[in-house]
Amino acid sequence: MKHQKMTKVYPQILTSSTTCLNSKRETYTIWMKSLVFHSNGCTVYDSNGDIVYRVDNYHRKGKREVNLMDVRGKIICTVKKLLGFGNWDGFRCNNSNYESMKEPWFQVKRCNKMMRRKILCEIKVGCQKYCIVRTSVKEALRIVNIIDGHIVAEAKQKYSLSGVALDNDVLTLEVVTDIDHSLVMALIMVYGLICGRM
Repeated sequence: MKHQKMTKVYPQILTSSTTCLNSKRETYTIWMKSLVFHSNGCTVYDSNGDIVYRVDNYHRKGKREVNLMDVRGKIICTVKKLLGFGNWDGFRCNNSNYESMKEPWFQVKRCNKMMRRKILCEIKVGCQKYCIVRTSVKEALRIVNIIDGHIVAEAKQKYSLSGVALDNDVLTLEVVTDIDHSLVMALIMVYGLICGRM
């Protein structure tokens, strides 16, 4: 039953080889489901139909710490929710010693309801600043560079080749060149946490 659902998401053979080239534009398919039975999370496929990222949240939705992994289960980024605030810190995981987790890779601050409207949250990555913007299209969002206004990633509901809309938990994500795609995936993960989908 689960395999039939996956086939609808991306009807191609999955392999274990994963390559994410940040030097070219890429279109991903995001399935807001975990491959692990009775687990929350999401699974990300590249344009070849290969799994490149996954999130498996074995606990209840809204967990305070969630990991973004590659297809083999290696942790790429850990996102932690700060207690008492609508903020999240993302830590890049480069090695088994977790030396890179001392300082946040990025910081996310959720906009308050009075200011929010379309802007869901603001993100700081070093000297770069981004925001996640909801569009008028159902289940659609954009990650925008606040400094220059450029859209670096856009997600919207996925359609089949025949034009039929797939379930609301299946999205197409387009990511531009010259940005770390794993960063974009981590921000999508934060979006899922904010919206209670992981």
